Amino acid sequence: MENLHYLLRLISVNGIGNKRILNLLDTFGSFEAIFNTSIREIADVIGLDYEIAAQIKNDACKKFADNQIAEAKKKDFHIVTYWSPEYPECLKRIFNPPVVLFYKGEILKKDLNSIAVVGMRRPSPYGKKATEYFCKELISHGITIVSGMARGIDSIAHRCCLQNKGRTLAVLGSGLDVCYPPENRELFRDIITSGAVISEFPLHTPPNKENFPRRNRLISGLSKGILVVEGEIKSGALITAYYALDQGKEVFAVPGNINSKKSKGPHKLIKEGAKLTEKIEDIIEEISTFENIYKQPESFKNEDDILKILSSKEVKLWKVLNNQPAHIDNIAIKAGMTTSEALSLLLSMELKDCVKQITGMKFIKN
Repeated sequence: MENLHYLLRLISVNGIGNKRILNLLDTFGSFEAIFNTSIREIADVIGLDYEIAAQIKNDACKKFADNQIAEAKKKDFHIVTYWSPEYPECLKRIFNPPVVLFYKGEILKKDLNSIAVVGMRRPSPYGKKATEYFCKELISHGITIVSGMARGIDSIAHRCCLQNKGRTLAVLGSGLDVCYPPENRELFRDIITSGAVISEFPLHTPPNKENFPRRNRLISGLSKGILVVEGEIKSGALITAYYALDQGKEVFAVPGNINSKKSKGPHKLIKEGAKLTEKIEDIIEEISTFENIYKQPESFKNEDDILKILSSKEVKLWKVLNNQPAHIDNIAIKAGMTTSEALSLLLSMELKDCVKQITGMKFIKN
C-alpha cells in the first residue's frame, strides 16, 4: 500500500509519466529512496524542471494519493501497480507500460486469449452485422473480446459478448468514475459482471481528446491480435492497429464497400499486410499458431533443449542474456533490434519459461 501511495503521488505531477517513474526506480532502487532523495537529484535524473519536480513532495500530492485510494475503496475499484501479481503480464511488454492500473470487475488468466475488436463510431449496417458475426464466433472459441467502450463498433462488440455469455474487457480514455460516453453507464455495469473495465487514468480524469490515442495502446496490448471492422484512414481504429503492429501482434481487417469511406481504413491495412478477414477461420488459424508459440515445455535438461524451442531471433536474445539483470534497451541494442521487437520476443521466451523479468524492465535467463 505504501508503494501505491508513492506511485499515485508521482503520477499526479504533470511531466512525470510512466517512463520517468521507471527511470527513477531504476536509479534509486526503491520508492522510499526516491522520496528520501533531494528534489535537485530527482530533477537531474529525469531531466525535469526543479519547480515541477518539487511538487512530488508537496501536501497536494499526498492528498491526491489519499483521495484516490479512499474513493477507489468506496466504489470497489481495484488499483494495481506494475509490480502487483494482478497486473496483466502482457502489458509489461508494451512500450510505455502504465505503472498504475485502475479496474472494476475481474481480469482472469484466460483473458490472455483475446482479440481486440475496433471500428467506426457510426458503423454501417454491414459493419454492425460483421462485428456481431465475428464476436459470436470468437466467443464460441473461448476468446475474450477487448475494446474501448466507445460508440459504434466498440459498444456493439461488448454487447454481443454479454448477450452470448462471453468475456469482455473495456479500456477507457477517462477515469473509471467518468463513464464516457454517458449513455454507456448500463453497459459499464454489465461489463464488470463478465469481465472488467480498465483505465490507466486516475479517478476524475475527464475524457479529453488526447487520452484516446494513449488508451489505444492498452487495447492492443491486452490482445493477441486486433480486428478492424470499419474505419476511415485517420481514425482511432487505425491508431490501435498500428500500436498492435508495433507490439508484434497480428492485425485482421474486414474488407468492405470500395465506394465507402468507412472501408478506407481496413483496405489500407490490407494493402500494408494485414490479414484480409472474411470468416472466423481467418482469425482462428492465426490464434492456433499463437497458442503453439506460447506452450511451455515440461522441462529443460540443458541449454540445447532450450535452443530447440526458440526461433532464430529468440536465440539472438538468448545469447545476449545471462544471469545478470539487463535492461530492455541494452538488450535490444546488443541484439540489433528495436525495443518493441525485443519486448515482443521476450514475452514469448518468458512464457516458454526461458527468461524471467524483474523490476525495472530488466531480464535474466531463467
